[in-house]
Amino acid sequence: MKIQGPNHSNFNPYKKQINKQAEVQTEKHVKSDQLQISDQAKKMQGNDNVQPQREARVNEIKQAVENGTYNIAPKQTAEKLLNFWK
Repeated sequence: MKIQGPNHSNFNPYKKQINKQAEVQTEKHVKSDQLQISDQAKKMQGNDNVQPQREARVNEIKQAVENGTYNIAPKQTAEKLLNFWK
């Protein structure tokens, strides 16, 4: 049924809400994330010098873990944790 008459208008009560949502969506696209890396961090990234002793120790631990022969000393670990938190 079609109603046409003098009181009929093109009134949409939700039009303001729709317009607000459209504005919010356009604002979201304008903003962008930024990343700043400090000079100190850049220097740290450029430091590729690995100490040979440290590299040997890390490889030794990796091999022990892969072989299943890596032993953890729970007492030593607990003592170091307690000393750290004291």
